[in-house]
Amino acid sequence: MRLIRHCGEMTPEFRGAVVALGNFDGVHRGHQQVIRTARRLAEAMAVPHEVMSFEPHPRAFFNPSQPPFRLTPFRVKARLIEALGIDLLLMRHFDAAFAGQSAAAFVDDVLVRAMAVRHVVIGYDYVFGKGRQGTGAFLQKMGGEKGFGVTVVPPATTPTGEVYSSTAVRDYLVEGRPAEAAKLLGHYWEVEGRVEKGDGRGHTIGFPTANLNLGEYQRPATGVYAVRAGIDAGGATRWHDGVANFGRRPTFDKTDETFEVHLLDVAEDLYGRHLRVALVEHIRPERKFAGVDELKAQIAADVATARRLLAARRFPVESGPMVPVEDLP
Repeated sequence: MRLIRHCGEMTPEFRGAVVALGNFDGVHRGHQQVIRTARRLAEAMAVPHEVMSFEPHPRAFFNPSQPPFRLTPFRVKARLIEALGIDLLLMRHFDAAFAGQSAAAFVDDVLVRAMAVRHVVIGYDYVFGKGRQGTGAFLQKMGGEKGFGVTVVPPATTPTGEVYSSTAVRDYLVEGRPAEAAKLLGHYWEVEGRVEKGDGRGHTIGFPTANLNLGEYQRPATGVYAVRAGIDAGGATRWHDGVANFGRRPTFDKTDETFEVHLLDVAEDLYGRHLRVALVEHIRPERKFAGVDELKAQIAADVATARRLLAARRFPVESGPMVPVEDLP
């Protein structure tokens, strides 16, 4: 997959493509259907298969003071989209000039003049342009006038009729239901980043942890999770079972939030390493303990619970771009 950030970087072989448009935060199963629809059309037309998305997320641009909400920041989103077999990802910079561009100007300047698109694929709820003027019906009308096709993909739903949506994924994470979020995503939800130095307390109580800054990620429910943790190994990812805690460590009267991961049966210095952490099950809420001994006993119980929960899952040895959901309906 080739990645570009501006239409001016597009070379002739990538013009005349089938393009999927969207924010694609989470790259959930509904998003995957949009991108795969574009791929089928591109293969039938023997033209490139491309995706155009936007960074920063428009929601963050228009309301920068809101709490973190991202399911897949740029790096993660690009990795998941690449796994769908596209030829080119155009990650457009979303700024004031772009936000002020009319829907008609976007079609003329970007889709027609810069990209010479053959066909555009969008989800049923995708809108674009100043004042959100660019609906599916508008795009179909413009496509008829400008000579490109448009496919609007209808809502994709679970077997029980729930619509796949980023909002629903966020709601499940906030409720401490990562397995339900995973069913919508088609993969377990991950956070990733460089391991930072914490206060070292985990080492002193026998459960060393790797600390990640969640940054712009959506905050899940506080508490303890059974997780899969992937260590960057220079082009590959080595996966291990683990247990993670997200919260404010009330036992030690802390108020800052931390995301700490203890890898099971791993004795390795992880400071400065890149770590991916997939939330599999929420074990228990965060709570304050009477002292260190009570906390240590509970962590030991949490580790045993995590081992049991993770042993019941079927994880591939090498999970590649994601930890797929293989045993959840």
